[in-house]
Amino acid sequence: MSTAPKLTPSSLAALLCARICHDLVSPVGALGTAIEILDDDSNADMHDDALALIKSSSRRAASKLKFLRLAFGAGGSAPGVVGAAEITSLVSDMFEDAKAEVVFNFHADGIDKSRARILLNLTMLGIQAVPRGGEVRIVTTEQSVSIIAKGPRAKLDETVERALLGRAPDHGFDGRSIQPFYASMMAREAGGQITATAGEEIVTFQADFPA
Repeated sequence: MSTAPKLTPSSLAALLCARICHDLVSPVGALGTAIEILDDDSNADMHDDALALIKSSSRRAASKLKFLRLAFGAGGSAPGVVGAAEITSLVSDMFEDAKAEVVFNFHADGIDKSRARILLNLTMLGIQAVPRGGEVRIVTTEQSVSIIAKGPRAKLDETVERALLGRAPDHGFDGRSIQPFYASMMAREAGGQITATAGEEIVTFQADFPA
């Protein structure tokens, strides 16, 4: 089985930027389309629809940026705790159009920032694991973060599983596969590890941390 190459800081940054751009293409592209309609006087009858598209697309773009800023970036340079209410808002806004329902079960009112970033990344994987819908439950304890994804044809992608173990896909990393690899990097830096298991219509991602 392939092992992960030693990623340089520049290649890691480039891959993460590719992932961020992928997530933002849709709402930003929709904004551009709506503005083009507004600029075309021959489409005056579509201006109301264009304005509605601008409002919804700008809201979606802002939600994604706020989520990705913490998931992939510093989310503010100071260390500390991210409130459970803030995490709930970030996740709910990011995945408001997802087919799966997101359920929260926090053990405290806040989560250490490094663990919060891992939580957001694992939530992304949980949503991806149930593309036909279902439930994605986020559970935190003092020493773990669990994402339990249940739904029809729930699947743990082999590329994701390899990346979480620190292994590269056979074809090399891309913007999609670098995300679970980055999550595993953050967990190791925090002294923890991530495991992923799959059963019948259920996939569980869990990050365990030392006491």
